[in-house]
Amino acid sequence: MNQSLHYEYLEKRVNSILSEFRKLTEMDSVSFCERSMADCLKKKLNAMGFFVEEDDAGKPYGGNAGNVYGFLKGALGCEPILLSAHMDTVGPGIGKKTVLQKDGRITSKGDTILGADDVAGLAEILWGIRSVLESGKPHGDMEVLFTVGEEPYTKGSRGFDFSKIKSRKAYVFDLSGAVGKAALRAPSLISFQVTVKGRAAHAGFEPEKGIHAILAASRAVSRIAHGRVDEDTTLNIGIIQGGTATNIVPEKCVISGEVRSYDHEKALRLVEQVKEAFEKETRLLRAFMDMDVSVDLKAFHTDKEEAVVRGFEGACRQLGITSELTETFGGSDCNTFAEHGICGIVLSCGMYEVHSVREYTTVSDLLNGAALAAELIEMCSKSAF
Repeated sequence: MNQSLHYEYLEKRVNSILSEFRKLTEMDSVSFCERSMADCLKKKLNAMGFFVEEDDAGKPYGGNAGNVYGFLKGALGCEPILLSAHMDTVGPGIGKKTVLQKDGRITSKGDTILGADDVAGLAEILWGIRSVLESGKPHGDMEVLFTVGEEPYTKGSRGFDFSKIKSRKAYVFDLSGAVGKAALRAPSLISFQVTVKGRAAHAGFEPEKGIHAILAASRAVSRIAHGRVDEDTTLNIGIIQGGTATNIVPEKCVISGEVRSYDHEKALRLVEQVKEAFEKETRLLRAFMDMDVSVDLKAFHTDKEEAVVRGFEGACRQLGITSELTETFGGSDCNTFAEHGICGIVLSCGMYEVHSVREYTTVSDLLNGAALAAELIEMCSKSAF
C-alpha cells in the first residue's frame, strides 16, 4: 500500500470508529435505562452474523433492558473467546454530546460525563470483531456479553444465566488508563448499614428519659478501624443519618459503610468486627441495633501464568503495545465471571477521569483498543495460547 492510500485508509478508519463511538456515547444509557443501547448493540451483532439474545436481568431493579449475549460460530475448533463490556453509565448521563479536541482527546461538553466508561469498551470490541470478519481469515467461536447495571455493583451480570457461556476465559474491557494495562485481581466489596434505635425524649426537660442513638452509634464508630486497615483492606463509613430536631434526644441513627479487601474471608471478619462494636456500645446504653450486610463483589485473583494473561501479553507484543500487569481496587463484571469459573482479566480501554464531567478518551486509545480486541480473537483462533 503506497503512503497516500495508507493515510486514506487510516483516515477512514479513524472517522468510522469515531462515528460509532459518538453514536453510542450520545445514547442515554444510565444504569437500568439501557433500552436504546441494547437495541443498537443487538442490531450491530445481528448484522455481523451473531446469534443474539437478551435476558430480563434489569427487571428486578425496575430496568428497561437486560444483558445482551451474542455467539458466533467459527470455522476453527479452538476454545471460544469471551469479550465483555457494560452498557450502562453513571450520571450525569442524560443528553451527552461528544467533542473532539485538537489534541486528540474526546470529551463531553462539560456538563455531563462522556460515557467512555464503558462505551470505549463496547466500541473497541465491536471494531475488533468487525476487523477479524472483514479480513476473511478463519476464526474460532466468539462470545460477547454486554451487561446492564454494572455500575451499581454488577447487578446485571449477577442476574445472567452463566450456563450459556461456553468460554472459560474472558477479557473484560473496563479499566481506566492507556490501552495495554490489565488488572489481574480485584477486591471483595461488602456494604453494610447499621440502624441504632434508642428512645426519644425532650432534650431540655427530661433528657435522662431518652436513649441517645447517635451517642451509641458514635461510640461504636470510634472503636472501628477506618481507612487503610492493612495493605489488602480498607473500611469506610461514608454516611451517618440521625436525629429530627436539636431539642429531641435522637431515637434513631443509621450508619452506612463498606469494606474492600483482596482477601474475601478477611473482609467478612472485618464486617463481623463492625457488628460486634455496635452490639457492645448499644448494649451499654440500653439501645438496640440491627445490621444489614450485602456482599456486592467477591474478590478474584488471576495468576499471571494463566493462558488468558499470556494471550494478552502476546497480543500486546504483536501490536507493539507496552503491556502492564496490575490490580484494581474497584470491581467489574470480571468479579462475577470468576465466581462462575471463568478465568478473566480486566483490560484498559483508554478511559480517563471516569465518573466525572472531566472524563475523556483519545483517538489513539480507541484505535489501539480495537486492534487489541482483534488480535486477541486472532491469537485465540490460532490456538496461540
